[in-house]
Amino acid sequence: MGADVHGNGTAKDPGPAGGSGVDHEFLALERELAVFLRRARASSGEMAREVHPELEPAAYGLLVRLDENNCQRATELAAYFGVGKATISRQLRALEELGLVTREPDPADGRASLVRITDEGRARFRRVRDARRERYVQKLADWDRAEVAELARLLHHLNARAES
Repeated sequence: MGADVHGNGTAKDPGPAGGSGVDHEFLALERELAVFLRRARASSGEMAREVHPELEPAAYGLLVRLDENNCQRATELAAYFGVGKATISRQLRALEELGLVTREPDPADGRASLVRITDEGRARFRRVRDARRERYVQKLADWDRAEVAELARLLHHLNARAES
């Protein structure tokens, strides 16, 4: 029998008329992820506007990835985020028009281009990222560093599963 999650009773209920039952742990996970994702979307919108008033919230994640990896092909970005090439192209075009990214020929394949964050894009992004990190530090000030590391590890593990 699994552990009680958020005081919801036993780990499994019999379910309707002899059904297979409900895993409260997974219901709790779904509920908490839904709240987390809704708040994360709202936060991404705010951060995107802080980087540039015309920046789409979804494009903020592209800046995160480009800051970490220096440069990448659009197809690599699309694969990483699990979106289509058209979506990435539209977002990159908007970032390029705002002066936050630039494209350059890929030396390994002249038909392709590499997307790179500009110096201005990096400065704007890092200012916002650092402010966000400081908010995390304040919100989790009463957490042990090992708990923060464990949360990061578990989220990484969840993200890696979502990729495959």
